[in-house]
This record gives sequence, structure tokens and C-alpha cells, in this order.
Amino acid sequence: MWYQLIPKMFDSIFRGVIMIASNGHEKKRIETKTEVSHYISILKYAIHSGYAKITLQRNRFVDTEKDERFTNHFTIDNLFPDEDSVDALKRELHKIEIENYIETVEDTRYPTRSEMRVFGKKYGNDDVYIKIRAELMKSSVEGVNDVVYIMSFHYAEWPFTNHDFPYL
Repeated sequence: MWYQLIPKMFDSIFRGVIMIASNGHEKKRIETKTEVSHYISILKYAIHSGYAKITLQRNRFVDTEKDERFTNHFTIDNLFPDEDSVDALKRELHKIEIENYIETVEDTRYPTRSEMRVFGKKYGNDDVYIKIRAELMKSSVEGVNDVVYIMSFHYAEWPFTNHDFPYL
């Protein structure tokens, strides 16, 4: 059946882990609407089906030099004060749409790693910057083949414009 192909599709497209990368040497491009749509579909399936375990890095080394407002822990605590962080981010990643896509980035410092996808969402009057990377990583949890690892989810340091979103 077609649904038996989903784990293989997930492995081949996501290579297992979704994580967000820090700034570095990057080559940027815009994927086709079909490619982005396919990526988002697999992401939503992985989250909804429980195929992937979700984990979060609340505090990052790169955040020590940032204004606290633009850090993961501040943004998550501010947007979802009475919720479990992982549950809130799981819900929010499931809400990502093609209109939220900004670009795809190749990290030239680590050429063997998969590309990162950049998304942006508005929460009230604030923009939130989301950058995710997919890589193979086996989970230590029995029955979970892959892990969705969220390294960054923070308020954008600069406001988004309509020009940032190719499929708006």
C-alpha cells in the first residue's frame, strides 16, 4: 500500500532529524513550490503520525551574544507561557504552510549535511524566524526511528516583508 512508503519517503527526504543551524557560510536558493510543498507534507506526516520524536534545545551557545528577545527560550516562554515547549512547537511546526517558506540554504561549512529550510511566521505583531535542517539520527527511544530536533525558534531580528516570501 502507498502508506507503507511514507517511512522510506521520510528517510530519503528528511534524513531523520530536523534541526536549525546557526549563521555561517551559506548558499541560498528558492525551491520550487512542489518541492517545498512535498517537504512540508512529509514534516506534517512525521509530526502527526508520531513517526518522529520531537526534542528541543532551549538554550544555545550562540544565544549568549544575542539580545535575549531574539533567543529560543525567551520567544518560546513569551509565546507559549503556560504550555509544554515541545507540545507547543510540535503544534506550530504542524501549522507551517508553503506561504511561510522563505528560502533553502546550503551550509558550505558542512557540505555533507543536508540543506536547511527557512520559514517565517507572524505571531500578533511579531515575526518568528524558523530554520530547520534534516539529518539522519537514530533515536535511543524504542520504536522511534527518527527524531525532530528543533534547535532554533525565535523572534526575527529584522521584520519580514512580503518580498521575503516567494509563495505568498
